[in-house]
Amino acid sequence: MSDRNARARTALLPAVLALGVVLPACYAPMVFTESDADLVLDTRAIRGPSPAEPGAFDVGYLTYGSGTDRNRGGFADSVAIVTDSVDGSDLLTWGGQRESREEYWGFSIEGLPLNGRVWYPDGAAADAAGPFPLVLVVHGNHSPTDYSDPGYDYLGELLASRGYILVSLDMNFINGISRENDGRGWMMLEHLRVWHEFAEDADNPFAGRVDLSNIAIMGHSRGGEAVTHAAAFNRLDRYPDDANVTFDYGYDIRSVVAIAPVDGQYTPSGRKVPMRDVNYLVFHGSHDGDVTSFHGLRPYGRLEFSPGFEGFKAAVYMYRANHGQWNSVWNSFDRGPRSARSLDLRYLVPPADQRRMAEIYVSAFLGATLKGEKEWLPLFRDHRVVGDWLPPTMYVTRMEAAGNVSLADFEEDIDVTTGAAEGIELRGDSLATWREATLELRSRNQAATSASQENQAVWLAWNNRIRGDTTVHGPPGVFEIALPDGFASEHGVDARGSLDLHLAATERLPGARRDPRPEDERAEEDEAEPASPGADEGAEEEDEGPPPIDLTVELEDAQGRTARVPLSRYGPVRRPLEIRILRRQDLEAGTDHSELVLQSYHLPMSDFMEIAPDFDPTSVVAVRLVFDRVAAGEVVVDDIAFSRLPVEFWEARLR
Repeated sequence: MSDRNARARTALLPAVLALGVVLPACYAPMVFTESDADLVLDTRAIRGPSPAEPGAFDVGYLTYGSGTDRNRGGFADSVAIVTDSVDGSDLLTWGGQRESREEYWGFSIEGLPLNGRVWYPDGAAADAAGPFPLVLVVHGNHSPTDYSDPGYDYLGELLASRGYILVSLDMNFINGISRENDGRGWMMLEHLRVWHEFAEDADNPFAGRVDLSNIAIMGHSRGGEAVTHAAAFNRLDRYPDDANVTFDYGYDIRSVVAIAPVDGQYTPSGRKVPMRDVNYLVFHGSHDGDVTSFHGLRPYGRLEFSPGFEGFKAAVYMYRANHGQWNSVWNSFDRGPRSARSLDLRYLVPPADQRRMAEIYVSAFLGATLKGEKEWLPLFRDHRVVGDWLPPTMYVTRMEAAGNVSLADFEEDIDVTTGAAEGIELRGDSLATWREATLELRSRNQAATSASQENQAVWLAWNNRIRGDTTVHGPPGVFEIALPDGFASEHGVDARGSLDLHLAATERLPGARRDPRPEDERAEEDEAEPASPGADEGAEEEDEGPPPIDLTVELEDAQGRTARVPLSRYGPVRRPLEIRILRRQDLEAGTDHSELVLQSYHLPMSDFMEIAPDFDPTSVVAVRLVFDRVAAGEVVVDDIAFSRLPVEFWEARLR
């Protein structure tokens, strides 16, 4: 194990121990000190059975489709419902493969079948009649003849037992053609069209059983990009690439799930497809051997919420998960049948564990967004609330709710002193680095447009040692967001809300600052005690790698009262996890061995009031990040905001 790998695992280990899980032998044990007490948290804060446990319903299964499929019996004469074909020639083309594909499949691009595998709640109970929320899932690119749609059977079985209708869509016949992702999105909407017909046909087995006001769409890989196109097309009257093609959808798509998605393979008018006013969940594995960077962070960033919309978006990064194990057909073969020749498969999480994670997050997300099961909401703020249920690995999670009051998102201009709203000022003091820049993906050997997270953040570095490794210390570095008088009350900030931010540490330890004082003053200070808590410990650990990062978050109200909490109270500050995917490390030259994925921290206003009972959250005038808990380090920070989430988010939160 490399020194860097050991340091990364040590820095992140508190998060794993807080999960209450057993670690593989490659992880060394860690002894908590008194300062770690706040990290040992209630790992069963969400009570009751896991959302991945089967529900109360029996599970029924059937297929619908053309009824004439020459290759797949499930879509031939055994289908329960026969569907008409659709003409895909306005969006899709088989190009030079037309003759061979028509010969194999038995149909043309003008006559594409609408085939689906359906898992649904069944049984004699009165509530088995529904209506039930409808969930569609579409696969990504794979060998067209190694059929991908059966690979989400585990989600179908689970969700049907918990009161959903899940449909896995067959689009194997468009795998591998050019510009297929807009076509996948369009075909999802055509499937929704036939489901509206099913629900209205008295002779159909699903008549009256489908809750068409609560629809979710899911996609994996290229399908994970396609769901963003489906959500966008659903609101459009015309196809962006040809206005002669009209759309007439407007379905009640409430929620979108993207599993290890690609992004930007379809760019109408040269732009990435936006999303608005849907709930969004995206997750990705660190050891993805196909989509090697967390591309789903880009549509996550593009998703916008209108005033009055109630919902949220969440992102989850799972360490040692790959691309294919989210699908039981694809499994570990991210680069085809001979994947083991190029990919190092030894350290992947077991396939069952990876799919268990998907079951937990998808089930909880759909419960929260389609059924109003608010008890699952804390999971998306902090994965440790279900630590006993999650597979034993490490996670980085991000979550934002509609209605957040943004203070600094670093997107608005190139002025590092301006915040996200008029009158907000950003200030720095005693910082070694203060700069805004674009977050990058790890795959820097790809085209420059593919290497960006398309998201700006701020880099803040500090070194409270004034002269190298001596015991002379200066004031701690501070980053301040100064708010106009009355800003907090005007935007509804109160004791029920929280201060939210995204943050991650880097591996960098900046050099000490030059001491600007006269020589005689510096000499006197040489004899004084260190002024920075933890500075000596940081200096001692420097030879063994960077020490764990922590900092203080301070709020000040209009009366000058301050309240301070350590950020580590809300989870350890993570450095990037080491990632090595290939068997031959020399083939990974030019690629970063980590992905900089920021972690969400949500600091309740009530916690600041516990520290300082007289503190008034309705009159906050300053938010400060004070780097006084570790002598030196660097963090990347983004999306500092006040959240006005309902109290339900905190009923089960960690304490």
